[in-house]
Amino acid sequence: MKPKVILTHRVHPEVIELLAEHCEVIPNPTHETLARDEILRRAKDAEAIMTFMPDRVDEEFLRACPQLHVVGCALKGYDNYDVDACTRHGVWITNVPDLLTIPTAELTIGLLIGLTRNVLAGDRFVRSGQFNGWRPALYGSGLTGKTLGIIGMGAVGQAIAQRLVGYEMRVLYTDPVALPKEKEEQWSLDRVELPALLAASDFVVPMVPYRDETLHMIDSSALARMKTGAYLINTCRGSVVDEQAVVEALASGRLAGYAADVFEMEEWARPHRPHDIPQALLDDSERTLFTPHIGSAVDAVRIEIELEAARNILQALRGEIPQGAINRPQARMIA
Repeated sequence: MKPKVILTHRVHPEVIELLAEHCEVIPNPTHETLARDEILRRAKDAEAIMTFMPDRVDEEFLRACPQLHVVGCALKGYDNYDVDACTRHGVWITNVPDLLTIPTAELTIGLLIGLTRNVLAGDRFVRSGQFNGWRPALYGSGLTGKTLGIIGMGAVGQAIAQRLVGYEMRVLYTDPVALPKEKEEQWSLDRVELPALLAASDFVVPMVPYRDETLHMIDSSALARMKTGAYLINTCRGSVVDEQAVVEALASGRLAGYAADVFEMEEWARPHRPHDIPQALLDDSERTLFTPHIGSAVDAVRIEIELEAARNILQALRGEIPQGAINRPQARMIA
């Protein structure tokens, strides 16, 4: 019999075709997230499961799925997944670390421009029927000659910096590890400490993973250190930013605008997470710009992410070490 693979979310047909050559595939053809109980019902006798950001694999999940051999995550960050529990249960867990970098960097710059140049307000005005031609209105902030601060110079931070070279901006960054001097010179970067970055930057972009130490890294204290009239753009993880503190900073005028593709309510593994975006943020359409977590939503990229997750699953089922392996349980062959 072919090993059974559960897909918790809708994927491209090419992914199902690849898996179906070797596995019995149980897809989710809808655009909705399956309830956890339904995932467990489907996966109780499965050898593999392909998961996505809303999913959570923990001790309880693994006990309910004793045949599970591999969890193939179609994502980069995996804090919703108990890696130690997977290792104890002899279950491989894999991710796709690199393919989200460029589309996330592109969206970050898009949100930066969209927010600071009042693109959404301009679109609404044109559609309102009141636009009769040029008027001196909707003045925003250009990028040339301004200072942008990137907090965390990992792969996405570097991709953002690289793409900003042509904008003639001053780019600051803070990171425990300095980039090679040749990259700093090529991209015109200055490495500074976080307080200096916050004080000097017209635009602040956190680009760090979600961990205990980065929870609410951008809080009321950090916002108070920022230059009055600065903009904040968050495309890394929702809980890195204290959204309620952003509400207050916008109301006081300390913060000129906030753009985000990620939100605190999405941190499913976080105890006591908010379950909604603050209404005050949603209501402030003049100074905010939001997208629904579409950082990697480039069709060709999503196909490749899903295919890479599928290849990781097939490698594990063949008894190989998956290319995207996060842990090292004892490998075993699935008959």
